[in-house]
Amino acid sequence: MEFKFDPADEAFRQEVRAFVEANLKPDIKARMERGFYPTRTEMAWWMGVLADKGWGAPNWPVEYGGSGWSPLRRMIFEEECVEADAPPRKMGNLVNIGPILYTYGSEEQKRLYLNRTLRGDIIWCQGFSEPNAGSDLASLRTRAVRDGDHYIVNGQKLWTSGAHESDMMYALVRTDNSVKAQLGITFLLLDMKTSGITVRPIIAINQSHMVNEVFFDNVRVPVENRVGEEGTGWTIAGSLLASERAFSAEIPHTAHDLKRLKRIATRELRRGKPLIDDPLFRAKIVRLEVSLRALEFSMMRVLSAGPAESQQAVASVLKMRGSDLRQRVAELMVEALGDYAMAYYPDPFMPPSDDPDPPGPDHASGIANAFLFRRAFTIVGGSNEVQRNIIAKSILKL
Repeated sequence: MEFKFDPADEAFRQEVRAFVEANLKPDIKARMERGFYPTRTEMAWWMGVLADKGWGAPNWPVEYGGSGWSPLRRMIFEEECVEADAPPRKMGNLVNIGPILYTYGSEEQKRLYLNRTLRGDIIWCQGFSEPNAGSDLASLRTRAVRDGDHYIVNGQKLWTSGAHESDMMYALVRTDNSVKAQLGITFLLLDMKTSGITVRPIIAINQSHMVNEVFFDNVRVPVENRVGEEGTGWTIAGSLLASERAFSAEIPHTAHDLKRLKRIATRELRRGKPLIDDPLFRAKIVRLEVSLRALEFSMMRVLSAGPAESQQAVASVLKMRGSDLRQRVAELMVEALGDYAMAYYPDPFMPPSDDPDPPGPDHASGIANAFLFRRAFTIVGGSNEVQRNIIAKSILKL
């Protein structure tokens, strides 16, 4: 492929930039600038704004509300949204369950869920991992037994991001114990308000409530909420995880963080001089920039090649390198801040705030929070150790 921006692409970039600047609420932008995660309301509002413009799901086919953009323009769009400090759209909606529904879902499921999923009117969470089935997903034990027009679901899911504020869950459940583990798994859609579902919070190391454990006690799920046939859940999940892993590269976000790192390094002093002038520290930044550019070119090649089965192992490469880079940039920002990185910076936009004055400079806000949260990036979507096994088997044929 030829990686360059023609005048039409540059004009498109300016169009996106102007639209985001004109429509993004200043208070949401300010919150994102400080490094704090958006609320569900803020995220859903922004998804609706983009959907009204026809930009809600750039990765979807046009007939389901997609934009019809080239891979390059999708990347430009993501870059401009991140650079403008717009809130992220819900990945579970647009990258995970949306493509599953329009690819494998029934016509009724598409009618019920697709448009509301695109707009953020429904927020989804992912019910895959369990206490003894994380990266080894085939060992999941949550059971679904057919009872007439319903499945009766019992079991537990763990590390379920956003379950406490989600309307629906897409989950893998075991419907057959008599066959190979992968062949006995089925894909279900669950209403989170259904009787028998209990959500318990897990408070993360950065004191945030994002992940949860979810319990199912004789939960009745209509059979029409099954996606595909019984026993096809593993195949469906495979295509979903490939999309999630490619998305996990998060190149625009890492590029945005690098710019913030440089701003911090120009303001923080070491021995009376800006840290950016230190040749050793500057060399660390350069190494990150080179790695990011290489990853960016790789991502564009994958996007241009399309969602072929052979791309799933390549998605593992992107996920592994992308998550590693996000952690390395966060670590370098903490290093640049020095002692200020040890202070706790509460979200100033979320009550209550006992101390509205930050303990350090404004540019230190949210850095330690991001550093701690990103420890999970090399685990979510399948740990990097598992990705190395996939690469070894599928690409290196070991």
